[in-house]
Amino acid sequence: MAGGDADALSRGHQSVGIFVLTSISEPKTVNLKCDPDRAVDLRERFPDDIFPGFHMNKKHWNTVSVMGSLDHKQIRELIQHSYSLVLDSLSKNVKATLI
Repeated sequence: MAGGDADALSRGHQSVGIFVLTSISEPKTVNLKCDPDRAVDLRERFPDDIFPGFHMNKKHWNTVSVMGSLDHKQIRELIQHSYSLVLDSLSKNVKATLI
């Protein structure tokens, strides 16, 4: 995700936080928000596919290779976890704009 070749995906109101940042060049990766303890665990369990978040707060973000050994179900679950963390951090007013 170097050199500005990244797209941020967000949904809804402008104040909604980013829950995924994806590379548009090789290698195909996504930055996903993650619970800090889980982030460390995932990096240890999948050292070839999950790394500290590139250009992000490494405590809260992982960079995930989507072309590695993780299957689609695992990647989908990590995306959902990221989205849930961001959604849970939003105020009731902002959440109401997303429904």
